Amino acid sequence: MGKVLIIGAGGVGTVVAHKVAQNPDVFTEIMIASRTKSKCDAVAKAIGNPNIKTARVDADSVDELVALFNSFKPEIVINVALPYQDLTIMEACLKSGVNYLDTANYEPKDVAHFEYSWQWAYKKRFEDAGLTAILGCGFDPGVSGIYTAYAAKHHFDEIQYLDIVDCNAGNHHKAFATNFNPEINIREITQNGRYYENGEWVTTRPLEIHKALTYPNIGPRDSYLLYHEELESLVKNFPTIKRARFWMTFGQEYLTHLRVIQNIGMARIDEVEYNGMKIVPLQFLKAVLPNPQDLGENYEGETSIGCRIRGLKDGKEHTYYIYNNCSHQEAYKETGMQGVSYTTGVPAMIGAMMFLKGLWKKPGVWNVEEFDPDPFMEQLNKQGLPWHEVVDGDLEI
Repeated sequence: MGKVLIIGAGGVGTVVAHKVAQNPDVFTEIMIASRTKSKCDAVAKAIGNPNIKTARVDADSVDELVALFNSFKPEIVINVALPYQDLTIMEACLKSGVNYLDTANYEPKDVAHFEYSWQWAYKKRFEDAGLTAILGCGFDPGVSGIYTAYAAKHHFDEIQYLDIVDCNAGNHHKAFATNFNPEINIREITQNGRYYENGEWVTTRPLEIHKALTYPNIGPRDSYLLYHEELESLVKNFPTIKRARFWMTFGQEYLTHLRVIQNIGMARIDEVEYNGMKIVPLQFLKAVLPNPQDLGENYEGETSIGCRIRGLKDGKEHTYYIYNNCSHQEAYKETGMQGVSYTTGVPAMIGAMMFLKGLWKKPGVWNVEEFDPDPFMEQLNKQGLPWHEVVDGDLEI
């Protein structure tokens, strides 16, 4: 049905490649590209499909990307490179007439700032080119928005309160490690928190607001309020929302390490002078921390991510909790990667599938909740991320 080019051969890219290869009726030709071609070759070898092509490309270079796109001629690019590279890849897609999908919004390299404005600004250019760009098609952002759209379509006339809850109850047996790119992960959680209430954004100190929330099959876990990018698009696309928040769990040992990293300046993203060279402390830290790709083998436990929603249906107030639990061990058995990579990579593949099937195909730049959620939700159950519902239960928040 279609040619797909995956940019990125890290943990998420590895999962995307495995899942794309599992659906040959949709993805007829596959290429994996990254800055290091040997990593792409290793992924293709692990999958065992001799027809997967690989290539080297610098995703910071529009010219290199355009040359690759014009050579392979993919119908859609799945961008699972770094968020810094979203705009160069979008530019290359416009120049080459290629459709686009990513899992995280653009952020500039020199400031930890999460905002969709840079990518939304491409809307008319993609419309005029007749190309589709699908933003934030991982789990959160991604499935969290699709869950919300599904709830709005089937369970509510008016969504009023939305809490996205993300628990990783796994144990990787490392003193300290991040579950995805350490640079992106640490930047994200050391920023001020932010949530939406009554038409305004409320800012909090980093990890200031927290409480124990109970997760299915896991139990209570300390959950901390963060800012997460999908809140920005969800309150825009569902204007009845009165309050929207995002919560994530962290263990005390993790937070202690994080506090030390910040206190000694290793979380800095500005350049410092060292032995006559300029280095960014957080990038150096990334080089010495465990690689998230290598955590899977000994990872035990599971993730639980979902949306807890309160609103009105036929004039009456109802609650709705929709979630997925994903086993790290099962994810590793299938793809060689842990559950955090799996929960991001599977939805990216499904989003590309939706496009190639013509179900999510409309020129412009779109967040996932702006498409029909039903066929995507059906595929989640088939592709390894089954969802569960609790209607009119206690949301705790």
